[in-house]
Amino acid sequence: MSTFARVPLAFERGEGVWLVATNGDRYLDFTSGVAVNALGHAHPHLIAALTAQAQKLWHVSNLFEIPEAERVARRLCDASFADVAFFCNSGAEAAECAIKTARKYQAASGHPERYRIITFEGAFHGRTLATLAAGGQKKYLDGFGPVVEGFDQVPFADLEAVKRTIGEATAAIMIEPLMGEGGVRVVAPSFLKALRQLCDEHGLLLVFDEVQSGMGRTGELFAHQRAGVVPDVMALAKALGGGFPVGACLATREAAKGMTAGTHGSTFGGNPLAMSAADATLDVMLAPGFLDHVKHIGLLFKQRLAEIKDRYPSVIAEVRGEGLLIGLKALVPAGALVDALRAEHMLTVAAGDNVVRLLPPLIISEPELAEGVARLDRACARLSEAATSAAPAGGGGKGGGG
Repeated sequence: MSTFARVPLAFERGEGVWLVATNGDRYLDFTSGVAVNALGHAHPHLIAALTAQAQKLWHVSNLFEIPEAERVARRLCDASFADVAFFCNSGAEAAECAIKTARKYQAASGHPERYRIITFEGAFHGRTLATLAAGGQKKYLDGFGPVVEGFDQVPFADLEAVKRTIGEATAAIMIEPLMGEGGVRVVAPSFLKALRQLCDEHGLLLVFDEVQSGMGRTGELFAHQRAGVVPDVMALAKALGGGFPVGACLATREAAKGMTAGTHGSTFGGNPLAMSAADATLDVMLAPGFLDHVKHIGLLFKQRLAEIKDRYPSVIAEVRGEGLLIGLKALVPAGALVDALRAEHMLTVAAGDNVVRLLPPLIISEPELAEGVARLDRACARLSEAATSAAPAGGGGKGGGG
């Protein structure tokens, strides 16, 4: 189906932070498969784990115990607030499970009337009908018939709007601690703390969508950990398998008390092959020094990007984000900056609010980061020159330069 506006470019192999196109050209990958390839391409530990597992078992179904899934669940719970995990195949499925968990919790607590979930404008939670309704973005909902009931969108970071929206039918509040698709908007720790307090006061569950921001991307294993706020439920995916499709919904035992046998399921979820990838990814990310590297390189990246912004004020308005989930708020069309960077053999991805996301693999070195900054500098220089040459002479025209 023609559901993707694909760039006419294909790759045949990858090496760390580099992708090699079918014509042999090398590209610096600052997209990481949209925050998926957190350990870069062809990581030797992931290759070894998948190769070993592929020779034993790929799939057995959840009719039986899966020791590989139990091991990954234990590791994720030990590293987080959670007591239990449900494994699936994607971020949308993880978010869908989080929604069902929140609603089922209220029903199991004697409040089946509490099913509505407060979400935030500009959010992106997935492409299923329910997760599209949770995001509430018209451009994704148009043409798919009646919108799934049960979601109340409020303006981003508007605490008073959240308070006004809480009602007798409210079950939970769902938010991305760091919005990716929505424009790399960082949610202030104070706002997350206020949401936690509101949930506690009103008997609601706090649900974090960390599909994009989780698994080391911000320099913490999970983005919310920098705020010191603990959710009740969390959706994970993208980088969890280092490139292999796997998602997870984590929850406290209390929050998941309604998710009993038969209430939810997944044919492929938790299969041994996916779990071997997730387990190997955790081996690397939980190793001493890994997250410290992400923090260090992320800070260095922001410093270099601030210099680029100052150098090209007609191209970049703002640098956003945390760790290696960075957004450039552009003053030129975001697509033009993505194209200019691709011409420099550097791959990036646009986001909402006219933002370009920079999502390099978390293993990126300082020299590779410097190479990315140099390519960004050249792309911005060309766009800045084009903007200057396109401006009307004299600068006095009413609307000149727009």
